[in-house]
Amino acid sequence: MSQSNTDTSSLSGFPAVEKEEEKSQAQQDYEQGMAFLNDKESAQAAAAFHNALLGFEQDNDEKGMANASMQLADICLGNENYEQALKHCASAEAICASSKDTFSLICIKEKKAKIYSQWSKYSEAIKLYIELVDDYNKTRNPQGTVNSLETLAELYLQINDKEKAADSYNTIANIHKSFKHVTYFHRYEKKAAEALK
Repeated sequence: MSQSNTDTSSLSGFPAVEKEEEKSQAQQDYEQGMAFLNDKESAQAAAAFHNALLGFEQDNDEKGMANASMQLADICLGNENYEQALKHCASAEAICASSKDTFSLICIKEKKAKIYSQWSKYSEAIKLYIELVDDYNKTRNPQGTVNSLETLAELYLQINDKEKAADSYNTIANIHKSFKHVTYFHRYEKKAAEALK
């Protein structure tokens, strides 16, 4: 029987099972924070994410730092600590901008817009949602465009700018029309008309 030069560490085409890498303390803290969030224990989750952030900083793990910062931003938003939420977003944004991570930057912008909206800082929120509409158009994401336009319309109604709200709803209607979504087209056309009342 001749010897084969093929790898015999896997059988029947299945890859060899590699020994799982040991998780860093920062990763363990992050996962513990996620478990606390699932259990609706936001104070314990915040402590775990804070520890994870410090650990990721020591490990120079930028992805981990950005993820922990965004989790902390969510917790601060839930606690209506808007300034701190924006600071955590800014930390994540700086990391993602340096690595030119377009999709993460869009997610961060979305989070910031939500923070400003919830904080009743409508002009800042509107500015960011307008940018998001542009971002989603550039990345060819019609669902993201529609969601941003709908939120934008609601914000315009908050500040009593009925015409811009109607324009936003009409744009949504036209997007649905281009995809032959007749029911949605009529729904948003109706919302546009109602916005002007």
